Amino acid sequence: MRIFRLLLLILSLPIGVFAQQYEVQLIPKPNKITYGEGRFTIGRHIALFATENFADVTALLSEYPQIQTLPVEVLKKIGKKHQHGIRLFPAEAADNIAQGAYRLEIDDNGILLKAHEPAAMISAVYTLIQLGLLQEDPQSVPQLIIDDSPRFAYRGLHLDVSRHFMPFSFLKKYIDLMALYKFNYFHWHLTDGAGWRLEIKQYPELTRKAAWRTHNSWKEWMANGRQYVEQGTPNASGGFYTQAQARELVAYAAKKGITVIPEIEMPGHSEEVLAVFPQLSCSGQPYTQGEFCLGNEETFTFLKNVLDEVLAIFPSPYIHIGGDEAEKKHWKDCPKCQALKEAKGLKDEHELQSYAIQQMDAYLQSKGRKLIGWDEILEGGLTKGATVMSWRGEEGGIKAASMGHDVIMTPGNYLYFDSYQTDPRTQPEAIGGYLTMDKVYAYNPVPAALEADKAKHILGAQANIWTEYIPTYQHVEYMAFPRALALAEVNWTNQELRNWPDFKERLQRHYGILQQLDVNYYRPSYHVVSTVVFNKDRMSNTVKLSSEQLVPNIYYSIDGSEPTHRSTPFTVPVEFTTKALIKAASFIDSARVSPVEEIKLDLHKAIGKKVFYNNAWQGYPAQKELTLTNGITGGLSYHDQQWQGFTNDFDAYVDFERREEIKSVSMRFMQIPGPGVFFPGEFRVLLSDNGKNYREVGVLKNLDDHKDPTLKFKTFAVTLDKPQMARYVKVIATNVNKGFLFTDELVIY
Repeated sequence: MRIFRLLLLILSLPIGVFAQQYEVQLIPKPNKITYGEGRFTIGRHIALFATENFADVTALLSEYPQIQTLPVEVLKKIGKKHQHGIRLFPAEAADNIAQGAYRLEIDDNGILLKAHEPAAMISAVYTLIQLGLLQEDPQSVPQLIIDDSPRFAYRGLHLDVSRHFMPFSFLKKYIDLMALYKFNYFHWHLTDGAGWRLEIKQYPELTRKAAWRTHNSWKEWMANGRQYVEQGTPNASGGFYTQAQARELVAYAAKKGITVIPEIEMPGHSEEVLAVFPQLSCSGQPYTQGEFCLGNEETFTFLKNVLDEVLAIFPSPYIHIGGDEAEKKHWKDCPKCQALKEAKGLKDEHELQSYAIQQMDAYLQSKGRKLIGWDEILEGGLTKGATVMSWRGEEGGIKAASMGHDVIMTPGNYLYFDSYQTDPRTQPEAIGGYLTMDKVYAYNPVPAALEADKAKHILGAQANIWTEYIPTYQHVEYMAFPRALALAEVNWTNQELRNWPDFKERLQRHYGILQQLDVNYYRPSYHVVSTVVFNKDRMSNTVKLSSEQLVPNIYYSIDGSEPTHRSTPFTVPVEFTTKALIKAASFIDSARVSPVEEIKLDLHKAIGKKVFYNNAWQGYPAQKELTLTNGITGGLSYHDQQWQGFTNDFDAYVDFERREEIKSVSMRFMQIPGPGVFFPGEFRVLLSDNGKNYREVGVLKNLDDHKDPTLKFKTFAVTLDKPQMARYVKVIATNVNKGFLFTDELVIY
């Protein structure tokens, strides 16, 4: 009877209950999954069939432990006896599978993968491999049907091997991870001022000397003369890839559906070339510039000869030539460059650079290839076939797409993975910036400002990893993963199906995959992050506490004591209508697993008062005149629209419109020397009754070391010995380091 009642209960449950227990946590998220009700077991003697066009793809199934030893039967014709087992078959008209799409079907008959072309079949295979990695027992997989295709044709990851040379074996591992998450373009940044990394047989000096430098650390090398040395010198540091290795990597990647795009820098970022071939510079002397002399015909001969060897190695339809950050002052002073400019009727050095880019574009097109360059190649005009990588924000991409050029979006604020990914105070030194995984995931490669009919020119998006501050392959993994998984879904999954909470939940299973694959990925932090929203009408602060954990376990105190697991648990945002000091931390059971985060809430006199600027902000307006008295403090990044930036001395005042009692004046500043953000030298507070005659009531001098590369915050506070009455409160903070001053709130009591 009990069994009968249980059977009735099971029959009464909706099918979705069964589907839920089998729900798969794939990344990127497929565009359609239909769940079945059972599981399929991959037996040791199961048959593996593939038609001739997919025979090579079956080799990838060796990455699935339960399939790797199965023999493959290659079919010229599909028969009735081939309806069971693991099958890689071409899509037919009745399947209604679009070009570039695939279908993965698992049922009682086995596993069926269908697509029109090998590239789509490779995607199907990696979905199956990932599905297996997600199972506790990869031999048993859920029955389902996945219909899937990529949103964008270009799904890229970049790696700079010039600043720090990376082992060849790691490049293969990088390709493996890219393939698993459906990237299909590897942008290999092979040359730059810090080292030439590809063997060129016609110019052996490039790898005999330009590939080796005096210091292993890029930072130390930059600070100590930037010299190159001969290979074999006892202290030489660097390396290069032989043409045989490059061909091997190209073939290895191609089998996994990935195209390798080489980047050979020109006309700038070429200090290493000009150190060994100074005759190609404007000065004729080594170590004097990083730009080729464009008025020297030898320059174009050299570049074309190099490209000839590059083209023979890389079958990629795209060849990247850089084209960014060329310093043009040498061309202005060079007789050869000026003669070329006059002969070609060019207006300025921007058009001179454009002329050079167009020459290389024409050469590549004559070889049946397409040129890619960073968005600076738009300056001065661009040939019709060139493709633009937009890195200085989205503006270059919008402009290029509007002109009819294909575009790959790679804006620094969203896709530069050399930026800090969490609180910089807890991380190895990086070049600067602050790019969390949720910000990567929030990116949409089609800009809202782009006209709809031009969206077809957005080919996709790419993340860039520049290695100035990333000296080892383990550090590359740490910076790339798991942020690369967020980008994988940005590029693959339809925009309307993407959802951050859903992605974050699926990601938890992929930490296990990354562990299994021995990836030194960034682990989600337990550090408490606070969000404070000020309500002007209620004169209150609402505080939300979170961490990077899927389910944070945070406790907090408001009485000044250190939080423990017996303190108040944080569950929902809390509103405060008074000044408060919150201390919060994360716990696992009774053990604290994060530092104590202090959140100071101010409800001060200056809130809502207008700030008048004697020196206006520059570049970072934040909320403009409302920024410094809106009751909202800034976060960890000066890009969060709450930090206001100044390149001159900070000089501003508040008008209370009547005399008020002033007890203290304070401002918080940020310092992170890498991108040029410093504390002020002096912090001065002045009071006035008429706005003309001011009296100084306090001066603070900064004693912090501005060479310390770590992110710091410091509150400069002047507390008066006795309260004073004043209508105007003025603050002057001196910009002694001539960088940026960033401040978020002017607090007056």
